[in-house]
Amino acid sequence: MTDDDDDDFDLDLFLPYLLNQAAEAAGRDFQAVYKARYGIGRSEWRVLFHLGQDGPLTAKEIASRAMMHKTKISRAVAALAVRRFLTRERSETDRRCEHLHLTPAGQAAYRDLRREAARYDARLVSRFAPEESAQLRTMLRRLSGAR
Repeated sequence: MTDDDDDDFDLDLFLPYLLNQAAEAAGRDFQAVYKARYGIGRSEWRVLFHLGQDGPLTAKEIASRAMMHKTKISRAVAALAVRRFLTRERSETDRRCEHLHLTPAGQAAYRDLRREAARYDARLVSRFAPEESAQLRTMLRRLSGAR
């Protein structure tokens, strides 16, 4: 406790804390799916999905879209390459840059997990009325600055 008895701050109502708690709770069960099926972690899952959804990308592009640190992206790319889920193609115009492509195995994993993600998402939003779900998505996209 602080010396300031007038402190009316409530961590349980602090929006960044609530968002983090909700994200952890919402992602926990789905994380178990991709971990059990493919032995990948959260960072690998995010890289896999960005490549699956948006096609060949560079690590820098993924970092920007996923709002992840480049070190995490680098480790995830290396892990996915070991699993033969992606290939790296050096850019002809910038030798420091690699274009990342999903392999057929990576595409199959993405399609499988995309179906599971859709089912999981439907279970999560079933807790809300359709208009609440739409409003929640709109507000979260606005907060995240999403496109």
